Amino acid sequence: MISSRWRGSAIEYARFAIPALLIAATIAAAAFPRARLSLIVLAPLVVIAVWDFFQKRHSLRRNYPLIARLRWIFEDLRPFARAYFVEGDLDGRPFNHDEKALVYARAKNELDAHPFGTELDVYSDEYEWLGHSMAPRADIAPSWRARVGEGRCAKPYDAALLNISAMSFGALSAKAIEALNLGAKLGDFYHDTGEGGYSPYHRKHGGDIVWELGSGYFGCRTDDGRFDAARFTDAAANDQIKMIEIKLSQGAKPGHGGVLPAAKVSAEIAATRGVPQGQDCISPAAHTAFSTPREMIEWAARLRDMSGGKPVGIKLCIGQPHEYLAVIKAMVASGILLDFITVDGGEGGTGAAPVEFSNSIGMPLREGLILVRNGLVGTGLKDQVKIAAAGKVHSGAGLAMNFALGADWCNAARAFMFSLGCVQSMKCHTDLCPTGVATQDALRQRGLVVEDKARRVASFQKHTLTGLREIVTAMGLETPWQIAPHHLSQRLNSARSNPIDRIYDFLEPGELLADHKGTSLARYWAAANPDSFRMTP
Repeated sequence: MISSRWRGSAIEYARFAIPALLIAATIAAAAFPRARLSLIVLAPLVVIAVWDFFQKRHSLRRNYPLIARLRWIFEDLRPFARAYFVEGDLDGRPFNHDEKALVYARAKNELDAHPFGTELDVYSDEYEWLGHSMAPRADIAPSWRARVGEGRCAKPYDAALLNISAMSFGALSAKAIEALNLGAKLGDFYHDTGEGGYSPYHRKHGGDIVWELGSGYFGCRTDDGRFDAARFTDAAANDQIKMIEIKLSQGAKPGHGGVLPAAKVSAEIAATRGVPQGQDCISPAAHTAFSTPREMIEWAARLRDMSGGKPVGIKLCIGQPHEYLAVIKAMVASGILLDFITVDGGEGGTGAAPVEFSNSIGMPLREGLILVRNGLVGTGLKDQVKIAAAGKVHSGAGLAMNFALGADWCNAARAFMFSLGCVQSMKCHTDLCPTGVATQDALRQRGLVVEDKARRVASFQKHTLTGLREIVTAMGLETPWQIAPHHLSQRLNSARSNPIDRIYDFLEPGELLADHKGTSLARYWAAANPDSFRMTP
């Protein structure tokens, strides 16, 4: 075995020996006519080595000319090498190999069965399962839809049970947006615009649209960045837009806002968002159209009227429970109801976010979904206000588990990116996406063929809902809305497990109004104020 001292000495020798050998080889090649063709390779390497030796910005390159650059090469290749050569089938994050393989197989309409039993450790405290029935149902309906806004909206909407979650044009490429929307058209489900606006690429193929309004009000903003009612009314009249979603926060970076740098604000993005080209595009952390829970739901009601009676809801990642319950109190007190609430989990996210936010801010989907469910059930509003769940959904089992916790339908983002060909290269924020999904580079987008990928988008959604249907059948139920908390069990440790309703509290209908002090939400309900997002002392 080579000693660490020798290894260190070898590296020290290499720092001078390799550049010296390159220089000697270059001189030799120049001296011998037959070898001069090699100068095409040798001369640039010598120039780089000399440049590295004298430059002052990078100490490694200064001390180890040329060979230090291998570090950056290996750093760039690291995600691919890890995914293809190092990781096991269940090791990858945020999605492991088996999860991605399931999406790829369903998108390509290939066999998605898994041989030889589960690879999961069924005695691990991460394991969870759904309870099947001794009397499965074979006569359930071929498809289900969730009606949103019935009795309150002039144009209620029947949402599919799996839809494309919010991803903006700008974060995703034009061709990716096109393929997603055409896939939604083929599969009869909706496509959320994300906060980047309702672009020509969302419009092109006519798939159902949920228009997300973030704090930047892109597509319906004044020159100073405030909400423009006239522009909203004009755009929302488009029949392709089926619902309006007010974005309060997202799982990857809740409460953060964002900046699209001036260099990325192209003419197309500027026109879509209604901002000046070539200037930083700011998404503030907070909305200016409202400042209290009551003002927010009143604004939502105005949006419903201005859109011609289309359902309006909010999207949020839960942070402080009393703020969400303040919205519930505002609805109870005023009688003005949202049509739906989309719950994003802290594990969600596409594009890029500050690592402190993606790793440490925001409630995970499970806890957030249960809280949203309890707020509506506990005040008797659950039948009128629907719940959508978004956050790392990729399978029929994931859908079923969200239904057990109170969801009426689910949205997915990264899973649909996989169906487009995303390989989880972790380059979303660099404009260097190798598959053309998350880049504005025209050459990289060339690899994404819209018609082919759209079929894969529709195929993935269809087969995932087939998986959900088979689970509902196996559980002996008629609809996924009958899946209850007691159907879902979770391990606490290797020797003990419990149904989920023995781990978390699930309120009974009207319980918050009847006796909030006897509930697990008593502290937060008492602190919730319909006229302020601040905590009541």
